[in-house]
Amino acid sequence: MRRWLAVGASVVGGVAATTMAAAAIGNTLWNRGTTRAIGRLRAQPARRGTAAAFLPDQLAGLPAPVARYFQFALTPLQPLIRGARILSEGDFLAGPGQTWKPFTADQHFTVQPPGFVWDAAIKVAPLLPVHVRDSYMGGEGSMYGSLAAVLPIVEQRATPEIAMGSLHRYLAEAVWLPTALLPSCGVAWNGLDGETARATLTDGDYVVSANFHFGAHGEVVSISAERFRDVKGIAAPTPWVVQLRDYQRVHGMMVPCSGEVAWLAPEGRQPYWRGRITSFEYEFIGSGT
Repeated sequence: MRRWLAVGASVVGGVAATTMAAAAIGNTLWNRGTTRAIGRLRAQPARRGTAAAFLPDQLAGLPAPVARYFQFALTPLQPLIRGARILSEGDFLAGPGQTWKPFTADQHFTVQPPGFVWDAAIKVAPLLPVHVRDSYMGGEGSMYGSLAAVLPIVEQRATPEIAMGSLHRYLAEAVWLPTALLPSCGVAWNGLDGETARATLTDGDYVVSANFHFGAHGEVVSISAERFRDVKGIAAPTPWVVQLRDYQRVHGMMVPCSGEVAWLAPEGRQPYWRGRITSFEYEFIGSGT
């Protein structure tokens, strides 16, 4: 995503002449596309589990740091999350030599099956945002970007690398949906040491894993994995790290409200996302809210 954002910024001057009417039409079409994507996400057949709420006996056999996390994040009888909508804001960095650009994002999730639609606007210049729509659903990942909702600048989809990169992202972002990390929701846990455990998520043909690092209170403080990164059009496996902060209780659950994401590239650490959550909305199993 960082590569095409840099491309978008480079053509801002040429697009500056686009009329406000064209931009308005582009925004309308973009929003319709996002609405259709969210509709497809929510229309996926649900995978029914046997539990509708968290119970302490579900922690039996889990590695000690994982059990501490769920004891920290959840309380007994916490309803399991079916879906969520999360709003965020912050800054995005296209790459070395670039400057941080402000963004706002609206993201919808489903848990069983795992999926998301992320719709963001990154302000590369006044009145000329880059619109981005990333998604994962039905075992397929996709990425689409457009300058000012008028000029397409990237469209990637239907490759195993994009699907696995998107599923990795879902697994890390599931800290915003704590019940989605329970074994009953498809996550397998293996302890690595007293402060680290590996989470593995399988969806159809794809299997991804990430190491979760836990703090003194049981909270997830960081997540690390090897994830596909776009390097001049080639999907390159690259160490990737998510740092999490500012835990707050929301709808009975402890969730991180800010953080930073970076690639650990051969040429050095490359942060590209730093943000904060501004709104959480959840749909719980059995309640409709």
